[in-house]
Parts: sequence; C-alpha cells; structure tokens
Amino acid sequence: MNKTVLSGVALTVFAYFLFSMQDASVKLLAAGLPIAQILFVRSVVILALCLAVGGRKLPVAMARSPVLFPMLSRNVLLLLAWLTFYTASRDLGLAQLTTIYYASPVIVTLLAAPMLKEHVPPLRWLAVGVGFVGVLLASDPFADGLGVSRPVMLAFSAAVFWALSAILLRKTAMAERTLVQMAISSGFFILMTGAACVFLWMPISFMSLALMAGVGIFAGVAQFAYFESIRRAPVSLLAPFEYTSLVWAFVLGYVIWGDKPQWHVFGGAGFIVAAGALALLSERHKSAGVKNQA
Repeated sequence: MNKTVLSGVALTVFAYFLFSMQDASVKLLAAGLPIAQILFVRSVVILALCLAVGGRKLPVAMARSPVLFPMLSRNVLLLLAWLTFYTASRDLGLAQLTTIYYASPVIVTLLAAPMLKEHVPPLRWLAVGVGFVGVLLASDPFADGLGVSRPVMLAFSAAVFWALSAILLRKTAMAERTLVQMAISSGFFILMTGAACVFLWMPISFMSLALMAGVGIFAGVAQFAYFESIRRAPVSLLAPFEYTSLVWAFVLGYVIWGDKPQWHVFGGAGFIVAAGALALLSERHKSAGVKNQA
C-alpha cells in the first residue's frame, strides 16, 4: 500500500482521538460557560500556535492565499454544523445525537464521486456501511425511540454541513499549506465567536482557562493532523475512520464520568474496527490493480 495514503489514515485516527479529547473537555466546560466563549479561547490558542510556528510571514500568506475565500466558505459550513449540532444536543440523547451525526461519513462517500471525481470501489462502500452498523449497535439509538422531529433534522443537518466541509477541504488542501489554512480558519472563528462573546462573556477561573487552553492545543494538533490526512488520501477512504472517535468517546466517558459501556458498545467497536480493515483492504486492492496494469 502507498505509504503516503497509509500515513493519511494514521493521521485521521490520531486526529479523531484528539477531537474526542477536545469534545470531552468542552463537555466539562459547557456545564458553566457559553459555547461561544469556549470556542473563542480555543480559536485564539490555535491562531497563537500558528503564528508561533509561521512567524511574521504567516499573516501575509493568509491575506494572499489562493484558498482564502473557499476556506471562508468552509468555515461557514463548520459554523452551521456546530450551531445545529449543539442546538440538537439540548433535546436529543447522546446515543441518538451521535448516531444521526455519524451519517456524515456516508454522505462524504456519496459526494466524493460527483464532487471530487473519486472512484469509490465496492469494498469502500461496504466499509462505510459496516462502520455505520457499528455506530448503531454501540449507540443503541432506538432505546428511547427515534422519530423525525426538529432536533433530529438539526442533527442530520449538522452531518450534511460537516460532510460538505470535508469535501471542500479536499478541494483546497493541495493548493495551500496546512498552517495557512488553519490560521485562516481560526481567524474566522475568532471574529464570529468574539462578536457573540461581547454579550455572553462570563468570568472564568484559572482552572477553566487552563482547560480551555488545553482544548485549543488538542484542537490545533488535531486540525493539523486532519488537514494533512486530507492532503494524503482520498476522503472516501478516510471516511470510515471517523467512526473511531465513537470508541474514544466511550473510553473517555468511562475514565472521566464513570460511564460503564454495555455489551453492545464492544460489539459496535468490533464493527468499527472491521470497517477500518475493509477500507484499508480496498486501498490495497486498488494499489495492486494499478501495479498489475503497469
């Protein structure tokens, strides 16, 4: 298998582990602070890290970037995804919310062919389907009933917005350095969440500030890994590995809040691991086919 593609898969798994760490930290903070305030500090930390690495030339590169406007469009999609996701979370249980939101890898795979001209082999489709079955099994979304309601539609909208943002990132990833794209994204969110913080800002303790800074570090490293993974591998190949964050979520839930996973969680995790194996197998078959043609 192409080592570049394999490194893209490894970076995706690592990124979603860190995104899960970020989500757990945000869950702790959100009990007493507005989401906009948390995201504002997070974005400031990420931009500071980017400037520390990129130096004085980074702002100039941001302003002159050929992907400035596409990145801004992607960030609008991300903002919509977060707004719809967090609004839905007020009325849906975690299992229902997670299951609906994890329709996004399926949507990414559906859109990869028409929008990115990616060839999606049958094994890759099977990987996405098996992974989604794993999510259904692990989350047990029908325990409390699941109907088509406004919160359900909001959660599904979040999945669509996230999938579209992933497709757009693939379109821009090869045209600009990862660091510049991260800085543009963070700058956008500083402006948007900063405007909300004018009205919502609440006093914070030193420990909360330290945890928010940690959220920024987790998110910054995760974004870098995710952006790099998109540069190295097709999004339809990476899509099933997004499901691995569900496994991390259950692990963190047990470690931090003492939530004990039931048998179906382990069964679902098995399906998710199988989905990753199928995705890698599809890429191996593709690589073998290219070599045979050569």
